[in-house]
Amino acid sequence: QVRLVQSGGGLVQTGGSLSLSCAASERTFGAYTVGWFRQAPGKEREFVAAVTGSGRATDYAGSLKDRFTISRDNAKITVYLKMASLKPEDTAVYYCAAGRALTEGLTRNSAWYVYWGQGTQVTVSS
Repeated sequence: QVRLVQSGGGLVQTGGSLSLSCAASERTFGAYTVGWFRQAPGKEREFVAAVTGSGRATDYAGSLKDRFTISRDNAKITVYLKMASLKPEDTAVYYCAAGRALTEGLTRNSAWYVYWGQGTQVTVSS
């Protein structure tokens, strides 16, 4: 059982930056693919970014790649999501999620991820 504890987020003005952290409870966390998802009010949960266990490969949704950066520090068993040039449409609850693959890989499918963080609110004011 992997427990994910999120921190960061909050309120920021348009154009500002925020960082989210997702700390795991397992030292084997380096074997887990980690994804970030978000859910805005009245909308379905959507994929934001993912990183492989080693951190060597990443994936981003659409245009977020230009503004968001996912990274991980397996020594600290933590995954980060740095968000820049934030827009009001980035307002959502952000979740980190982890899943262990047989081979290192990435997926945007939320159903594949087994462990989820508690969610953290990001609000971008206009």
